[in-house]
Amino acid sequence: QVQLVESGGGLVQAGGSLRLSCAASGSIFSIDAMGWYRQAPGKERELVAAISRGGRTSYADSVKGRFPISGDNAKNTLYLQMTSLNPEDTAMYYCAGGVWGYEYDYWGQGTQVTVSS
Repeated sequence: QVQLVESGGGLVQAGGSLRLSCAASGSIFSIDAMGWYRQAPGKERELVAAISRGGRTSYADSVKGRFPISGDNAKNTLYLQMTSLNPEDTAMYYCAGGVWGYEYDYWGQGTQVTVSS
């Protein structure tokens, strides 16, 4: 099993920045990719960004150039640096882990990001 704990969400004004963190523990060797998803009220969950153990990345078009994803293997921590935030980025953000190209097996509890206009 893998445990994922997100942190770093909060309330920010449009144009501001936040950095989300996801601390992973447990059987980390079983995952080769991690990602950030988000779900806004009344909307489907969407993939925001993902990164593989080898460094391959994938981004939603809506966040390309604004939300770089990175990881610190020594700290078993995944990051999402969110910049130029706008109200459309308001959502619950979830960290997930699994195998690249497949539905992720492990999920965190989520951290709320709210962007005010």
